[in-house]
Amino acid sequence: MEKKDLKIVFMGTPEFAQFTLQRLVEENYNIVGVVTMPDKPMGRHGSVLQSSPVKKYAVEQGIPVLQPEKLKDPAFIEQLSALNADLQIVVAFRMLPEIVWSMPRLGTFNLHGSLLPQYRGAAPINWAIINGDKETGVTTFFLKHEIDTGDIIYRESIPILPTDNAGTMHDKLMALGADLTVKTLQDILAGNVKPIPQAEIPADELRPAPKIFKETCRIDWNQSTARINDFIRGLSPYPAAWTVLHAADGSEHDYKIYAAEPVPDAPKQKPGTITCDGRKNLCVATSDGALRLLEVQIAGKKRMDICSFLCGTDLTSCSFY
Repeated sequence: MEKKDLKIVFMGTPEFAQFTLQRLVEENYNIVGVVTMPDKPMGRHGSVLQSSPVKKYAVEQGIPVLQPEKLKDPAFIEQLSALNADLQIVVAFRMLPEIVWSMPRLGTFNLHGSLLPQYRGAAPINWAIINGDKETGVTTFFLKHEIDTGDIIYRESIPILPTDNAGTMHDKLMALGADLTVKTLQDILAGNVKPIPQAEIPADELRPAPKIFKETCRIDWNQSTARINDFIRGLSPYPAAWTVLHAADGSEHDYKIYAAEPVPDAPKQKPGTITCDGRKNLCVATSDGALRLLEVQIAGKKRMDICSFLCGTDLTSCSFY
């Protein structure tokens, strides 16, 4: 079969998915429809609707767009069926019911931002960095009933550098994932795909990647310097690790921490203790050393490098907890 004859429905919402969709269009694959989330109310009174990156790109390219509230809605199922797709591709979308993922004759495959079976779930990029992993990657796999458990088509790994955070890894995996999606499509067309059950891939301990909430992001200064630094990196720039400053006057303020670095040979102090020169160094004690904060944001203010933040800020007798 030629690529122009393979009818594809693409499902996705954020920039991560839009990048792959754009790559498929540029590679002249036949995208007959796109499924994405409904427009989100924005603005003070929710009076402005914002389209997803996937929808914006699809509209620019003249690709039909479906935006179901419920994926089992009979009207949506009828519209999807009418597209008569041979294959569906899912990137950063919702969990699909069987009536949807089983519809195409060649099935539905998903691009996931981890080396499955590790980090099944909604936030694989964040958790790989938070847990101090030295590599991660992307996986294509065919969908089945249980989320992120389908037979693996291909995996591609990439190192996590000490300078990486969730933002830089997102961009690296976004590009790597687009490449892997194209490779997967090429081999499906050629009939060369031989999926492998995830149970056949060795794994000493499976780590999940659950959705991240605000409370997930609070820093525990009683942990080690390396652990806290990985935690900050894994949540930067979004949603960002945060902590509470206890001021000398008894007031408390939430701070987001976007970047930090270990302090060599830091003296032992109570975790959360602040050491500050008032100009360019703000260090916070951990269980085994200290971290120098590099970028912070106090609630209601803009994100700042530490020198800008310390200008006019007195943290005498303050501590984080």
